[in-house]
Amino acid sequence: MRSVIWLILLFVAAVVAASAFGQNDALVSLFYGHWRLDLSLNLFLLVLLGVVMVLFATLQAAQSLLSLPVRAREWRELKRERAAQALLREGFGEFLAARYARAQRAVQKALDLQTEARELAQDRNFTVQARLIAASALHRLQDKIARDEQLALAQACQGSGSTSEGILLLSAQWAMEDRDAGRCMALLSELPPGVARRTQALRLKLQAARQLGRPLEALQTARLLAKHQGFSVGAAQSLLRSLAIDALEQALDESQLGRVWQGLDEADRRDPWVLAAAARRAASLGVPGLGQTWLWPAWEQLQRQDGEGREQLALALVACVDAVDTRWLPVMEQALSRYGREPAIVAAAGAVFAHRQLWGKARRLLEQTASAESLPSRVRRQALRVLARIARQEDDEAQAGHFDQRAAALD
Repeated sequence: MRSVIWLILLFVAAVVAASAFGQNDALVSLFYGHWRLDLSLNLFLLVLLGVVMVLFATLQAAQSLLSLPVRAREWRELKRERAAQALLREGFGEFLAARYARAQRAVQKALDLQTEARELAQDRNFTVQARLIAASALHRLQDKIARDEQLALAQACQGSGSTSEGILLLSAQWAMEDRDAGRCMALLSELPPGVARRTQALRLKLQAARQLGRPLEALQTARLLAKHQGFSVGAAQSLLRSLAIDALEQALDESQLGRVWQGLDEADRRDPWVLAAAARRAASLGVPGLGQTWLWPAWEQLQRQDGEGREQLALALVACVDAVDTRWLPVMEQALSRYGREPAIVAAAGAVFAHRQLWGKARRLLEQTASAESLPSRVRRQALRVLARIARQEDDEAQAGHFDQRAAALD
């Protein structure tokens, strides 16, 4: 189509030229001394056009000849720049292929070529990327001194905002891999608030907090990660549960345990595993009354719990049995009528009845508890010791000794 258009334009130009110059009888006379040259106007115009074209071509050739050194220098710089870019890509490829020594050498060659290329020498992003690839390779090679030197050189380039944030995040990740949680936390604290809430930063903060033994801080971070869908639903629930339990286990007295409990989220306080851990910790600190107070709402709505949740609540109640009062008796009767086949419910009911000195109801339940191998040893041992106490109250020393021997065998 383009050739057809050009052919049409050529025909138009020919027609116009024939019409304009076909009947042109004008002459051009040139005088030089006693010489005279007469030319038709058409021929003069053609000669003039040719002279202009020759002059233009001559000037272009002269300019090209004079600019040859400049163009040669630019070509050499372009060649160095392309070689440096190729070496940078090669170094990144070698790093991904886990050939870290080759990656470091390729990147170093790229940096050497950068200093020889005038345009590339001003490219800070190129320098930062090369330094970071070299530092990453040295980190994998466990050369921490050289790695830190490359990282410092990358930071000195003062790249864009995202680049400096990336350097801080990468430094925090390496600190975490070096098991230096304190330095990781210090680096994360230098991040802007928006960057500190990114998933990668929150993951690093969670790891550092757990390593430093700060379960409450780790719990808050894990909750943010779960909110940002940093974990699956099941993994988030399991992690939040374990962190809440760790925080409760670190409480050293009643007041500290109360502060930790109040610092937990409402969903955590409703979790039967967390609730049971809090009650057991209260019992171990000598305040079982606090534990049974926390357990009471969950026992009132025991039908909402699954089998594992009921087991956790029942075992926690056994630990806090010294603080139960008469209001627990109807609750235990109702639990036995619904879940009387579950060993943990039987153990809790037996412990409560025994504590309230209802020996007739407690004896059979305690015997079932002592024989239930699925229960923890401490629960079975506690049931055997209560049975031994009941036997001694009935002056049956032989039976009491038998129960004591079985309890000692569980130690």
